[in-house]
Amino acid sequence: MPVDLNGYWKMISNDNFEEYLKALDVNVAIRKIATLLKPDKDINHDGDHIVIKTLSTFKNYNMDFHVGKEFEEDLSGVDDRKCMTTISWEGENLVCVQKGEKEGRGWTHWVEGDELHLELRACGAVTKNPLMHSSAHPLICPSTHPSIHPSTHPTIHPSVRPSFHQSFHISFHHSNYPRQG
Repeated sequence: MPVDLNGYWKMISNDNFEEYLKALDVNVAIRKIATLLKPDKDINHDGDHIVIKTLSTFKNYNMDFHVGKEFEEDLSGVDDRKCMTTISWEGENLVCVQKGEKEGRGWTHWVEGDELHLELRACGAVTKNPLMHSSAHPLICPSTHPSIHPSTHPTIHPSVRPSFHQSFHISFHHSNYPRQG
């Protein structure tokens, strides 16, 4: 049975990512920016339907697919190519094969403990990216912002919404800031 990939995952490291981007012919300026990023993954996994959102401060990429069904993937947010993509389960690994201009292109996701692993492949280049499961959405974390109630805020991931019922409230205390005059 496939593993449950649901959740918000924060990248730990991005090993050999520049070599992978070179194999995709990504220009040097974009490569330099991309290697500095540690994108997060927000995954919604419901049976054979999976949505993977890759989120960063530079670019976001959404992948919405059904396991086992080939589709045309538009990679304009990555390397401006299109390919025919098929994603399937091989045991507990989610394996993607991307057929197009680049030989051996694809990726594999698998879970070990509290980490989601991602291996990206293209033209013999391989990058490995472990991600740690996160219980809090990075934009608003209730533990660091107690005046924000996540149960009614639509941008907070459902996994961090508490079960108690209160209204959404943000309070700003202007007395904490020095007066400008």
